[in-house]
Amino acid sequence: MDPAEKQRMIESMSRLIHGLALAVGNYCEIVLHDLSDTSSSIVAIENGHVTGRTVGNSLDGLGFQLLRRSKEDLLNYQTETDDGKVLRCSAILLRDESGDVYGMICINVDVTGFIAAQRLLDKVVAPDQNNVQERFEHSVDQVLDILTKDAIRATGKELSAMGREDKIAVVAYLEKKGVFLIRHSVDWIAESLSVSKFTIYNYLDELKSRQATGAEIEVSSSE
Repeated sequence: MDPAEKQRMIESMSRLIHGLALAVGNYCEIVLHDLSDTSSSIVAIENGHVTGRTVGNSLDGLGFQLLRRSKEDLLNYQTETDDGKVLRCSAILLRDESGDVYGMICINVDVTGFIAAQRLLDKVVAPDQNNVQERFEHSVDQVLDILTKDAIRATGKELSAMGREDKIAVVAYLEKKGVFLIRHSVDWIAESLSVSKFTIYNYLDELKSRQATGAEIEVSSSE
């Protein structure tokens, strides 16, 4: 490339990276390298505080590897500075009409603050507790309807095919969920199971008796 043409290209690229840096923000460093002299290749730099470099500094070790290894762009990789900043980086090679590399633009985004914010959001969104399903029902009738259907579904049978033990399991499920703290719940459950409310009371008495003797009660329930 003609030296004058090369100088015009570098000046044009310098204006470009200045505009990009203003648009993106001061957490994004953009560096322009003139590779005719790798010992002082940086000819323009915006937001150099990200890595602490200035005009006149040399190409870094990764830049030399990039030139030697494949002469292809290296995009969207992560690295870390000596002072602990985490950077998301890309290195784009500049070529003349013959395909020869004469320069490089490096974009280094300081994502340290974003990572810290993400960790904070993770703690807020996913607290250190077991996941618990909560449906926020709007009425006790809705609570009774949903939990009763859940209890019946947990038996794996249709209501018409359920026997006495299945219905006792349903009552055990609902008792564990605290359903019998709701007024008129016995009437609701009796109607749902097609039994009398006195049968429900009998089931509850039997459950207490079994619990007193340590007998196991099959209750399919996800907590």
